[in-house]
Amino acid sequence: MPSLILVALSYGALCTVSPVGACRKCKGWGAKIHRSRTGRLRRGRTCRRCDGHGVRLRVGRRLYNAAARLYRENRESTR
Repeated sequence: MPSLILVALSYGALCTVSPVGACRKCKGWGAKIHRSRTGRLRRGRTCRRCDGHGVRLRVGRRLYNAAARLYRENRESTR
């Protein structure tokens, strides 16, 4: 049980320090990478998952953003 809490806290710290991670589909390249006949790497189609940026928001950061948005909306509606 304490190890699970430690893992959750360390993931929370990771999401705070680095809220974005490399896209798992294109591995941060932003597109599918092909090799030409000569062996050079060439850019292919733009990655649909990350829209060609190569980064995605981590799940923990998405949860934090949603919680912060709910808090702001509830705080403003009670004023």
